[in-house]
Amino acid sequence: MNVEVLKKAQEIADKVTSALKGAGLWGVEFFIKGNEVYFSELSPRPHDTGMVTLAGTQNFSEFELHCRAVLGLPIPSITLERAAASSVILYYGNENVAPQYFGLEKALEDHNTDIRIFGKPITRTFRRMGVALAWNTPESDIQQLRDKAHAMANNITISH
Repeated sequence: MNVEVLKKAQEIADKVTSALKGAGLWGVEFFIKGNEVYFSELSPRPHDTGMVTLAGTQNFSEFELHCRAVLGLPIPSITLERAAASSVILYYGNENVAPQYFGLEKALEDHNTDIRIFGKPITRTFRRMGVALAWNTPESDIQQLRDKAHAMANNITISH
């Protein structure tokens, strides 16, 4: 994302979150098309799109930042620790069944990987059921990490 588009997104996120009451981590999502920024949605809590922070991308995860903000505790500077990517694990089958997960061993056979299953008690079509995480050194190729996380997520099947 170029600097100009990033700045637009940050300005919109600041306007939206400043107008809200409360404390905590606000997940503000956008659609980006070229140099245009379109507001998509807001979540007033840690969100699965921020779970990439659980791969050690920075010195505080999204959950630690949320707790500090809600409790009014200081948040010192955030430092980037390593490069990482995440990919959602989606469910596509029958609705309202108890999920069973297959392929976890294959998905986790490479180093610097992890899976977070959300523990949803029932399925819904296109429901986010977890995330696959891949990481490496700060100078690692982000596209390779995205491809790795995506391949991990694709190795996991969910059925009943």
